[in-house]
Amino acid sequence: MAPRVLIVLTSYGDIVDSTGKTFRQTGWYLPEFAHPYEVLAPKCDLVIASPKGGIAPLDPHSLQPWIQDDSSSASFYKTKKVLWENTAEVSEFLGRADEFDAIFYPGGHGPMFDLATDKDSIALVGEFWAKGKITAAVCHGPAAFVNVTLPSGDNIMKGRNVTGFSSAEEDDMDMSKYMPFVLEDAMKVDGGVYTKAAKLWDPAVCVDGKLITGQNPASAKGVGEAIAKALGV
Repeated sequence: MAPRVLIVLTSYGDIVDSTGKTFRQTGWYLPEFAHPYEVLAPKCDLVIASPKGGIAPLDPHSLQPWIQDDSSSASFYKTKKVLWENTAEVSEFLGRADEFDAIFYPGGHGPMFDLATDKDSIALVGEFWAKGKITAAVCHGPAAFVNVTLPSGDNIMKGRNVTGFSSAEEDDMDMSKYMPFVLEDAMKVDGGVYTKAAKLWDPAVCVDGKLITGQNPASAKGVGEAIAKALGV
């Protein structure tokens, strides 16, 4: 039987100003779902969820240049919309970790605003980890881990080698001022042994036992490959 992987996307699609007016659309980032999907789909049973269920917003800023320069992302965008337009609610999977072999969180800025604090997602990560399941995320996806506290009282990342979207990359995008917290700093405060690529935007993947993290969009394929390797497929 093929391994089952639960992929959790953000439901957050609009960054708002102090008046509640949307000034930038966001969501999940195209290659961070497309590239791992390309690796895992032929070998695994993939189930897609999001906090609210239904349509999980794709960050429109992630379409360019990816759908022009990256055939994998272009094909995924054109042919796989059913995956993110019909997601199940995260809450449906609470208590069901035994049905899966891994959980994976793609990035995009959206997870910083919902998955970081979503109680159901936080509980879900804790359940998967307690059952010894592979727990993975890429780019801003590790935002889903910053508030996951284990029975020991430690954060899930404490003492483990991890990576995620760097502060320098956030600054390079001129997005730091819009974020509810600084991901790199939060991962360090949680006790994670944070590392990153020597150059901006270069790939970096950390595998520490069952915990797999990737730094940025360029790391997404590597995260998918690391999940596949950990699953033995």
